[in-house]
Amino acid sequence: MLKLKKRIATIGSHSALQILKGAQDEGFETICVCEKKRTAPYKMFPVADEIIEIDSFKNFLKVEKELIKRDAIVIPHGSFVEYLGPKKIQQLKVPHYGNKKILDWESDRVKQQEWLTQAKIKMPKIFEKPEEIDRPVIVKFHGARGGRGYFLANSTEEFYKKIAKHPDEKFTIQEYVVGVPIYVHYFYSRLTGELEIMGFDKRYESNADSIGRVAAADQITTNLQTSYTIVGNIPLVVRESLLPYFIKIGQRVIEESQKLEPPGLFGPFCLEGIVTSDLVLTVFEISARIVAGTNPYVAGSPYTFFKYNEPMSTGRRIARDIKMAIEQNRMDKVFN
Repeated sequence: MLKLKKRIATIGSHSALQILKGAQDEGFETICVCEKKRTAPYKMFPVADEIIEIDSFKNFLKVEKELIKRDAIVIPHGSFVEYLGPKKIQQLKVPHYGNKKILDWESDRVKQQEWLTQAKIKMPKIFEKPEEIDRPVIVKFHGARGGRGYFLANSTEEFYKKIAKHPDEKFTIQEYVVGVPIYVHYFYSRLTGELEIMGFDKRYESNADSIGRVAAADQITTNLQTSYTIVGNIPLVVRESLLPYFIKIGQRVIEESQKLEPPGLFGPFCLEGIVTSDLVLTVFEISARIVAGTNPYVAGSPYTFFKYNEPMSTGRRIARDIKMAIEQNRMDKVFN
């Protein structure tokens, strides 16, 4: 395959293997910007044509000039958002795939709620004050944290006891909804104007998904505390009759984003929620970039195979969007 002049770059974490492999499959040379202590996977798996080592991801801006010199395009993912933060991302001069301003809405749960509410997406009740807690709640911290530090509380007293371990953290108190956790992977292209469903997953969380193997009496006597740190991702195929519903709510999210932050959300994104017994997705979060739940589908999902009839990961779909923009001389449609 003929190599393209531009290079695809990302930081070595989260979904970097998938992003870099997908870029290579579309003919791009790739760059992995990686902390020195994390380079092993990117040396073991030949997805990076070049590895740029740095002491900390927080020093990413120090290699920005080098990336510009190499004509690189940066692809954001969860770790990218977490380590750099929305303010530094806004300062980037290296070409960045996607709408940088949309990442502000992802990083702020209050703004997320505004976005999803205006898109008429069902959401769990949000408690403005701990004193309002009258049912089980989950307390979530702002930013892309992979569930780290989240905790459950059943009362105001329990909330204050647990939040004391997290001073100075910005948080949201959210109703705890019982159902099946489902993460819906989407892709929207400004080049085609088309929304695609890329796949679904559920998360395996420690220790929330293993605590159920412990008898209730033992949970009490051992004082086990539930945690929600994501350890891995499990692929999921939903019942086919639900697909029209998932397509419709994805379209509403895109349309509302175009009003809130023109040109709106484009590229990969994910609605993360709980499907309750009435078969409605109660959305507790939106990720406005590629999510790690797409990693089981490096060779494509059942849904991408229906459309492309070839291996098509979300990482490769990003690279193809950029490639199409280059070929059509419409690069303004993939950067903002």
